[in-house]
Amino acid sequence: MQAFSAEENFLGITEEHLCQYETSKVVIQSAPYEKTSSYLEGSKYGPKAIIEASHFVEFYDEETDQEAYKKLGIATLPEMDFGDLADANAVQLIEDHTHQHLSNGKYVVSLGAEHTVSLGFVKAFKRHYDTFSVLQIDAHSDLRQSYHDNPYSHASVLARIHDLGLPICQIGIRAQCKEEAELIKSSPLINTWYAHQIQMDDKWMDECISKLNDKVYLTIDADGFDPSVMPAVGTAEPGGLLWHQGLRFLKKVAEQKHIIGFDIVECAPKEGEILTQFNLAKLLYKILGYCCSQQKI
Repeated sequence: MQAFSAEENFLGITEEHLCQYETSKVVIQSAPYEKTSSYLEGSKYGPKAIIEASHFVEFYDEETDQEAYKKLGIATLPEMDFGDLADANAVQLIEDHTHQHLSNGKYVVSLGAEHTVSLGFVKAFKRHYDTFSVLQIDAHSDLRQSYHDNPYSHASVLARIHDLGLPICQIGIRAQCKEEAELIKSSPLINTWYAHQIQMDDKWMDECISKLNDKVYLTIDADGFDPSVMPAVGTAEPGGLLWHQGLRFLKKVAEQKHIIGFDIVECAPKEGEILTQFNLAKLLYKILGYCCSQQKI
């Protein structure tokens, strides 16, 4: 399996045995698919920007007191080539790639452009796990049945995941239409913690974790964090998760549940601004570190 050289891979790892596919527990795949962006475009450049920014993330993490990459090995794969594929066909390509890596026993981390790609990731995980919850950090519910007459829009990705019958927990939602609000109220599969409900204290964290299955697939839209933390996104909304608040929550999830895989999507890099891609690269490594500390990778 082809993987990037040290100059191109996540963190810029130089030890070959710690960044090659065959000898790494973790693989990072990139799906730069962008067809339905509804505000600012550019998320197709997000995966590459995050990987490039990761070269400036320290190997050692003071919080977990470890260099997690040395325990895991992290192989970075070339970007998926979508050609003219769109909608269901693009989702199928993503599912097939992800399924291959899961079948090879890898812990799969995915970087995406628009949020649509997460449907392909989740469908692949559903082929490998009988039951798991989907934990979504996002400014938007993404529960529209279709958007601009497209059921595969980024604004409909969680509706398609809901169609799969998977339990969903949403964190940080602060922009939705009435249709989405009504689905949340009516569906026993969806639990939502709105942004205005999570600002006063951290009680919501344990409440959310109690609703999750033992196995959790995590999908992080960069706009789930506040624009002061992640400014370069396609559709920014004020009032999102702050950095340490988000880390406290994710650490708790890693301690109490098994995060079976995760994705990070919707980074839309801006010229002259590196904060978003750097913070997302650090967030990715933080999550791996939390899972590594619990020996759950």
